[in-house]
Amino acid sequence: MKEKPVKRKLLYVDDEILNLYLFRDYFRNEYDVIVAQSGDEAIEELTENTDVQFVISDMRMPEMNGLEFISKAKEIRPNIVYCILTGYDLTPEIQMAIAENRVARYFSKPFDPTEIGLFLSAGKGETM
Repeated sequence: MKEKPVKRKLLYVDDEILNLYLFRDYFRNEYDVIVAQSGDEAIEELTENTDVQFVISDMRMPEMNGLEFISKAKEIRPNIVYCILTGYDLTPEIQMAIAENRVARYFSKPFDPTEIGLFLSAGKGETM
């Protein structure tokens, strides 16, 4: 009897519940998708799920934006591939985070599942 291959874990962070459901539905066949509605909740998920390989975070969230969350997350989990998702233009702050390798990639909202899927399947965390 063949064992199912273990899915890689992906954490998606967004304060909009509908986006959490959509993202999980798009990627649930290829990844074990964990969702969090805030930066604080995402930190808890990273603490409990030590095998998360990818994190994609919305940029604009109340209390803690995506880059603030990623900075905190990198302190406890530095070897994860972190990406930012934003419905706004690419800001100098995000460009700097990419240049400094704090963020591997940025994606635009509404997200394109094919674009994200191709990046994740490459699995290298290099900017495309």
